[in-house]
Amino acid sequence: MTPEMAIDLFKNVITFSLYMVAPFLGVMLVVGLITSLVQSVTSIQEQTLTFAPKLVALAILCIALGPWVIRSLSDFAIRTIGLMGTMGH
Repeated sequence: MTPEMAIDLFKNVITFSLYMVAPFLGVMLVVGLITSLVQSVTSIQEQTLTFAPKLVALAILCIALGPWVIRSLSDFAIRTIGLMGTMGH
């Protein structure tokens, strides 16, 4: 494997991982901001109020995006394993 191939593979892995976690991070960011806004407006400083909505949103998101995540991960794995055959030369 040449250094260029290794760098390209590393770049693909990093890009793909960011692509996979972006929806989850975005939703958690929005839910956290909304929860913080509600807490500051109502002056309620309960710790479970910040945790529970994020947990519920993550569970719903995992159910909704589960098939997409599994399909994308399997496609990426198949593509990467198929690429391994050409890297030995």
